[in-house]
Amino acid sequence: DIIPQPLLDQYLSMTDPARAQTVDTEIAKHCAYSLPGVALTLGRQNWHCLKDTYETLASDVQWKVRRTLAFSIHELAVILGDQLTAADLVPIFNGFLKDLDEVRIGVLKHLYDFLKLLHADKRREYLYQLQEFVVTDNSRNWRFRYELAEQLILILELYNPNDVYDYLRHIALTLCSDKVSEVRWISFKLVVAILQKFYANSANALGLNFINELVVRFRHCSKWVGRQAFAFICQVGMFSLCFYVYTKFG
Repeated sequence: DIIPQPLLDQYLSMTDPARAQTVDTEIAKHCAYSLPGVALTLGRQNWHCLKDTYETLASDVQWKVRRTLAFSIHELAVILGDQLTAADLVPIFNGFLKDLDEVRIGVLKHLYDFLKLLHADKRREYLYQLQEFVVTDNSRNWRFRYELAEQLILILELYNPNDVYDYLRHIALTLCSDKVSEVRWISFKLVVAILQKFYANSANALGLNFINELVVRFRHCSKWVGRQAFAFICQVGMFSLCFYVYTKFG
């Protein structure tokens, strides 16, 4: 009653390899691009009509097809809701995390949007995997690491202070020592955001430990670039950092 069956059948047949040879070599990509719209039209109660097609597209040999799905998986998660997302999208999301950088960037750009839709216990499983985003196929792909830092600033709100200290802190410190200045600069903002997270949650001990680590690692660094990093961190969060130290530690 929502979409005429012949029209739906025509859409589902776009994944047929034979059609790529006779109709359009990028027909699978067009199918992937339109899938969230079709899913929204059908509604989550009719997701079973699209599930097999989605899984076929997610395993397509063309990375452009998988990349298209990676960029829209967070939108599809909103349409399907938490239960269907956990059952049908999370396994595909996990596959994209291990894919080519051209595909991984799709999930990275909307990492916060996807993770916030998951239950806390499922979301926590990704804490360790976040570190894998620091490594890319091409080390010169600095925009990938820049995007990671931007996403982590948003993701901080999804985890408690202890998880931030145990997992995200290490990533932030690594990015602060990146070879590209743009990555370092956004990472300084991430460091300040972590300190603000500790302050807002009264995690005083964690905040003090992190400040001491920043002092040892950057303030007393033997290289000028490390000492410069410490100065920039203070510059980025001058008010919040000084206020935090003064009010909590004297």
